[in-house]
Amino acid sequence: MTVHHDQQVTDRGQSPDTGPQRPPAHAPAPDAGEPKRPLPRRLWRGRPEDPRWARPAFLALLLATAVLYLYNLSASGYANSFYSAAVQAGSQSWKAFFFGSLDAANAITVDKPPAALWPMALSVRLFGLSSWAILVPEVLMAVGTVAVVYASVRRRFGPAAGLIAGAVLALTPVAALMFRFNNPDAMLALLMALACYFVIRALEDGRTKWLVWAGVAIGFAFLAKTLQAFLILPPLALVYGVCAPVSVQKRLGQLALATIALVVSGGWWVAIVELWPASSRPYIGGSQNNSFLELTFGYNGLGRLNGDETGSVGGGGGRGNGGGNWGETGWDRLFGSSIGGQISWLIPAALILLVAGLVATRKARRTSVTRGSFLVWGGALLTTMLVFSYMQGIFHEYYTVALAPYIAPLIGMGSVLLWEKRDKVWASLTLAAAMTATAAWGYVLLNRSSDYLPWLKWLVLVGGLTAALGLIFASRLGRGLALGAAGLGLVAALAGPAAYTLTTVNEGHTGSIVTAGPAVAGGRGGPGGGGFPRGDGFPGGGQNQQNGNGTGNGTGNAQGGQGNGFPGGGFPGGGFPGGGPNQQGQNTTPGGRIGEGGRTGGMGGGMGGGIGGLLNGASVGSEAKKLLTTDADQYTWAAAAIGAQNAASYQLSTGEPVMAIGGFNGTDPSPTLAQFKEYVADGKIHYFIASGAGGGMRGGSDGTSSQITSWVEANFKKVTAGSATFYDLTQKASN
Repeated sequence: MTVHHDQQVTDRGQSPDTGPQRPPAHAPAPDAGEPKRPLPRRLWRGRPEDPRWARPAFLALLLATAVLYLYNLSASGYANSFYSAAVQAGSQSWKAFFFGSLDAANAITVDKPPAALWPMALSVRLFGLSSWAILVPEVLMAVGTVAVVYASVRRRFGPAAGLIAGAVLALTPVAALMFRFNNPDAMLALLMALACYFVIRALEDGRTKWLVWAGVAIGFAFLAKTLQAFLILPPLALVYGVCAPVSVQKRLGQLALATIALVVSGGWWVAIVELWPASSRPYIGGSQNNSFLELTFGYNGLGRLNGDETGSVGGGGGRGNGGGNWGETGWDRLFGSSIGGQISWLIPAALILLVAGLVATRKARRTSVTRGSFLVWGGALLTTMLVFSYMQGIFHEYYTVALAPYIAPLIGMGSVLLWEKRDKVWASLTLAAAMTATAAWGYVLLNRSSDYLPWLKWLVLVGGLTAALGLIFASRLGRGLALGAAGLGLVAALAGPAAYTLTTVNEGHTGSIVTAGPAVAGGRGGPGGGGFPRGDGFPGGGQNQQNGNGTGNGTGNAQGGQGNGFPGGGFPGGGFPGGGPNQQGQNTTPGGRIGEGGRTGGMGGGMGGGIGGLLNGASVGSEAKKLLTTDADQYTWAAAAIGAQNAASYQLSTGEPVMAIGGFNGTDPSPTLAQFKEYVADGKIHYFIASGAGGGMRGGSDGTSSQITSWVEANFKKVTAGSATFYDLTQKASN
C-alpha cells in the first residue's frame, strides 16, 4: 500500500495535516444471535488501513528481536555486579528496593535513582537470583522500544517505514549490548522513545492527555538516569509549542500541565528521600553530603558537562576540545575509534534524511504532523548528539544507546518518504546520497577492524554503491528492479551493524564499562575492551588492558597492562591488584564471570585473589565464601569492602549483605571512621575484605576509605581464605 502523507487518515479519522476531524461513528452492536468477528483475524490482520502482511511482519519483528537478544543471555552472568547487587538487595528488602541500596542492610545506595532496578528486583523476587532473572526484563524493554518506534512511525508513514525503523533499532550494536545488560540505559531509551511517541500523538489531535503522558514518561526516565532524561525536553516542548493544532493559549496550558506531570512523576521519590531522616535511610551513593539533590546537580548533573565531578574517577579535568580524562570532545566524537562502531553506522543517513524530510514538508501547514514527526525525532537526536559530543565529564561508549531510538525513526520515515517521491529528481538523488554515505561510512568503520570479516566491508561498499546507482534511476526502472535496488540498499546498510550485533550477542559482557562489536584499532573494543579513554588505563596513566577469557565454570584470567594506572602511580607490580600480571580465582556467579571469549571493560575482569577492581568485581573462591557465610546471620553485614564492585562480588556470591565503603568509587564519605568503629564495637560487621590497591579508590591518603583501611589493618587479626585476605573484626591483632 502506498501511503500519501497529505491524505492518509489516522486511527482517529484525522487527516495528517488538517487537524482534528470528527471520528467516524461506531457501528451498532450486532444482534445477540449474530456471530462476532473472530479475534484472531484482528490480531493477525491489524488495522483496516494496513495491508495483510503488516501485522504478521510486525509480530515477526518483535519475536525476532526477542530471540536475538535472549540468545546466549546468561553468558554475561551478573553483568554489572554493581547494579546486580542492588537488585539482589531489593529482592530481599523492600526498603532497599525503594532506595536502591547496594545491600539489604541499607548502608549506601547506588549512584542513580532506583527506577531501573525495580523491574529486575521484582523479577528476582519472583524467580530467584540468576542471570536470566536480572537480564530478561532488559530484553523485554528492547522489545517494547522496538514496538513503540514501529507504532510511532507506522501511524504517519505506513508499516514498511515502521518495520525499517524497528529493524534498524534492533540491529544497532550498542542497543544489542545495553538491552542485554543491567545498567539504567535500557529503561531510559524505552521511556525516551515513549515520550517522543506521546508528543507525536499530541500533535495529531491536540489532546492534553498525550502531552501529559509524555511528561510522565520523562519524569520516570529521570528516576532511571536523572538529568539525562531532560536532554530532549527543549526540542519536544518547542515543537509542540509551535506545531500543535490548538490555540496558543491552550498550548501553553498543556505544556504547563505536562510540566506538572513531569515534576510529580519524577519528584515524588526525590521528595520522600530528601524528607526522610538521614539517620534511618541509606547514604546516597555518589554524593558528598548525603543529598540526592547534590548528586543530581553535581556528580550526575553539571559535573558531567564541565568535568568537575567531586568523587569521580580521576576527579574530572575536562579540557574542552583538547580532550579531558574521558576522551576527546568535539563534533566528531561520536564517529571516533571508540564510539563509531557502537552507534554511528546510520547517523550520516539519518541527518541527510532529516533535512530531506523537512525540505519535502516545507510548504505544509504549521500543524503538519508529518513535519512534526521529523522535528520531534530529529530534535531529540541533534540535542543528544550535541551534549554527548561536547560533555567533558564521565562519558562511556554505551551512553550512545540513547541515540538509537531517534536514529531509527528518521531512517524509516525518510527512506519511505523519498521512495514515494522517487519520480522527482531531487528525491531520488537524495536517497542515493544517503545510501552512498551509509556505504562509505560502513566501509570506514569495518576497515578499523582489519581482521574482522574482511570481505564484509567490500560487500557493504560495492553493494551500497550499486544500490545508490539503482536508486537514482528507480523511477525509470521496472517495479522489480526498483524494489531490488531498494532491497540491496537495505541489506548493505544493515550488514555492518548486524554483524557487530551478532558478535555482541555471541559474547558475555561484564563490568562497568562495556562495548559492542569486535576490537577496533585505536578504540576500547575487543576482548576485555573498554578501559579508559584512548586506551589509557586510569586517567593520566599508562595502558591497562585485559583479556577476559573465562570459562563457563567461572575461571577468570586478567592480564595486567603496563605500569601506571592511577594518576602518578599504578598498581603494585605494574599490573592489576594482586601484584602480578596474571591472577586466577574461582567465581560462583551463574555461568561464570564471563563466558568463553567473554567481554569486559576496564579493570578487574576475573580478578583473582579475592581482590576486585574499581570497574569490575572480584573472583570469589569457595573458601572465602564459606568463611563469610559461617555465622553470617549473627551480623548485620557479613563483611565490608572498599568500593562497590568489590563488595558486590562477595554479596552476590554469598547472598549476605556486604557493606560497600565509599560507594562505587570508594570516595564517598560513608561510613565515617567514627561510624565504622561504632559498627564494629556493636558487632555488626564480621570481616573486612583486604582490597589491596584495586578495591576501589581509597579517596586519597586522608579519605574515609583510607582511614578505615589503616585502622583495620593496625588493630585486627588477618585471616586468609584461599588466595583472599580478610580481617576478622571480632578478633584484635596480637601485638
